Amino acid sequence: MPRSLGITSLQILGAIRDHSPYGLEVVTRTGLASGTVYPTLGRLKRNGLIKARWEDQRAAEREGRPRRRYYELTAEGQRSLAEGASRVATLAADLSSAAVGGAG
Repeated sequence: MPRSLGITSLQILGAIRDHSPYGLEVVTRTGLASGTVYPTLGRLKRNGLIKARWEDQRAAEREGRPRRRYYELTAEGQRSLAEGASRVATLAADLSSAAVGGAG
């Protein structure tokens, strides 16, 4: 991945990793707007960080709802999430120590 992922992309990857495999569940888990989640899912897919598959139409019909598109992290997505989480943790620690140390 040429550039590092932002917080929104990391949140979405984390939600998918933590068993929120379809769009509306990602929206619910992250609290992000659907107008943010769905375009980001598309970008993550195009960048090879997630893969997607449609569920069987019969499964959706049995539950009386539209078909869901299920997402899964790729190996590259797992690596990118780990790297991004490490970067965010380092940034949070730096900000915390700056706040405690009185640096402004």
